[in-house]
Amino acid sequence: MKPTTALLPALDGDAFDLDGAGTGRLRVYAGVPSGAAAQGTPLLMVHSVNAAGSAREVRPLFDRYRASKPVYALDLPGFGLSDRSDRVYTPRLMTDAVLAAAAEVQRRHGPRPMDVLAVSLGSEFAARAASERPQRFRSLALVSPTGFNGTARRQAPPGSTRAVPGLYRALAQPLWSGALFRGLTRPGVIRFFLEKTWGSRQIDEDLWQYDVAITRPPEAKHAPLYFLSGGLFSADIHRVYDSLSLPVWMLHGRRGDFVDYRGKRFYEGRPNWRFDVLDAGALPYFEQPDAFCARYDAFLATL
Repeated sequence: MKPTTALLPALDGDAFDLDGAGTGRLRVYAGVPSGAAAQGTPLLMVHSVNAAGSAREVRPLFDRYRASKPVYALDLPGFGLSDRSDRVYTPRLMTDAVLAAAAEVQRRHGPRPMDVLAVSLGSEFAARAASERPQRFRSLALVSPTGFNGTARRQAPPGSTRAVPGLYRALAQPLWSGALFRGLTRPGVIRFFLEKTWGSRQIDEDLWQYDVAITRPPEAKHAPLYFLSGGLFSADIHRVYDSLSLPVWMLHGRRGDFVDYRGKRFYEGRPNWRFDVLDAGALPYFEQPDAFCARYDAFLATL
């Protein structure tokens, strides 16, 4: 097995590591243009969470926007080239990682608030970060976010998760956890789940290849097992979404397994929320980059 440090970076940018006592080592990618564009409002991107998550999932947007503004993206704890050690992975840890990356962006570009764009479950962490440190963020973009399926309101006590009791312990048994994760990350299985994400067999082949490579090291299993047990989903997420006062843009697709967004009805009447839908899968900017960015740019123009 190749060590994590031998794996290719997720993005073509200036990569650096942040070392935090609470988050461990975080890999962050920076794309800062030259000239006047370097003074633009910074954009921080947060990828989704799954068995093979990494900043590679936001590559089309990172590559597109780095020419016009400072752009940053991080590998969340337990994923990509960040610290993937055997430890407890929680929404708190993920939120702290987003806040750490945001603090570094402000250290580099000044205290003005930045825009943040997050995908799927990463949206819950970005929303919590914006709720806790609103002065750091100008706007929040949620792409195919979790927490909107069904019509039930998730308002459990603050900080609680949707972990299934005993499930992580069962999944993480040393006798079979490695084999379980290897089974979930076989190339054909990764392709299967990407096709469910796209709602089509026409997936992004580069992302598939990277996902296969990034899941080979043995330490890659630790965070995904917490994800599979429900421990990275927030049981209080509607409390978090309810608390947001900054401008929020939400976009999702109509295809694939992630099309139940009935819960957005709770926010459609709020003046700081705006919604868009594309005929695409859960990562719509891979399929329709121009349409996606036109809608996102229109939202940013209102700020």
